[in-house]
Amino acid sequence: MDVLERIDQQVKNNPVVIYMKGTPQMPQCGFSMRASQALGETGIPFAYVNVLQDPEIFENLPRYADWPTFPQVYIGGELVGGCDITLEMHAKGELKPMMEEAAGKTEGGDAA
Repeated sequence: MDVLERIDQQVKNNPVVIYMKGTPQMPQCGFSMRASQALGETGIPFAYVNVLQDPEIFENLPRYADWPTFPQVYIGGELVGGCDITLEMHAKGELKPMMEEAAGKTEGGDAA
């Protein structure tokens, strides 16, 4: 399977996924740490991909959604953004409802 197809499946098969350096438990950069903490503080489960363990994804993810940096947060199959946008949404109280809606759609909710 092509790497862009793999990325596409990960984005579409997980309500919330963060592509980050390291893991939420052992982040390898400050931006990844802060973004994954914001996701975790919502209490809603999310998937993650450690781009440092998958050189193909590390090299090709920036082409997937034309976003050059890590982390990258996808909710409901759409790129939300990186660390700054994720933290801003969390501070405004917008992150959790968006994650809840995406999680609900995949669990037999109001899928359009």
